[in-house]
Amino acid sequence: MATINTAWDQVSSNIFKTWLIMFFFSFFAISIIYIIARGFGYGQTGGLGIVGFALIFTGLMNFASYYWSDKIVLAVSGAKLVSENSNKELYRTVENLCIAAGLPTPKIYTIDDSATNAFATGRDPKHAAICFTTGILDKLNKQELEGVTAHELSHVGNRDTLLMGVVSILVGMIAVLSDWFLRSMFWGGRGRDDEGKNNTIFMVLALVSAILAPVVATLIQLAVSRRRELLADASGVLLTRYPGGLISALQKISSDREPLEAANRGTAHLYIVNPFKGNQAGAFLANLFNTHPSIEVRVNALRQMEGKV
Repeated sequence: MATINTAWDQVSSNIFKTWLIMFFFSFFAISIIYIIARGFGYGQTGGLGIVGFALIFTGLMNFASYYWSDKIVLAVSGAKLVSENSNKELYRTVENLCIAAGLPTPKIYTIDDSATNAFATGRDPKHAAICFTTGILDKLNKQELEGVTAHELSHVGNRDTLLMGVVSILVGMIAVLSDWFLRSMFWGGRGRDDEGKNNTIFMVLALVSAILAPVVATLIQLAVSRRRELLADASGVLLTRYPGGLISALQKISSDREPLEAANRGTAHLYIVNPFKGNQAGAFLANLFNTHPSIEVRVNALRQMEGKV
């Protein structure tokens, strides 16, 4: 296995792996939709038509998500807008890193919670928002906060909100179609092709797909999420030129066992560290279906970049 020599190598490696996963996931999603359509009794032409309809529907859902998801996330999180005068130090930190990244300064929000965490959202760099808990502002020093800010701004620059929105909607569509097919089987529905003949092969394939596909799709979604976190870590270090700041921040955040009350399962992937801490059962499930790489993996990757940026 080749050694990653520079921060740029780390970034390039993560970008390549993300799009490789996305390619296979897109192929997987289209295949599953086609198989389930055939299982419902549509012929080859009808199956392809269902795939086309599904892709159009996905586009429309992403259009809605593109414009309104950030407002929804900020509202359910109880985030409050920060003005330049109310927190000049934080505003300057974000503004300076935006200049380095070539990004417009996003709107800055805070969540009144002593837990240590942060996230970024927004449909594009011109309509982005970055949000910090009051706990992270109190507990991190300047270099650590710069590392966290650079990580979140990298999510903005990498358009991760848009990418994860596309993935989430595809996963949701697979889950809905699978559930629909299983319910039709339960109520005695039979798959037939366009000529009215029993479509036994596709019925069996669709049944297996309906059972397994939602789990596989979710695991792929989580793999994409973890890869984007590693990419944001590496991209963030290119802004600060100091991996130690983010390393220290990640270790400090992960060691704080206080869970974030404003977080929920729908927004957990946005945060820099999994916000569900302190609950052992939740932690066990998070290890099986985690939106983030482990802190050990992230820290080790960052340490490879020390002295090479």
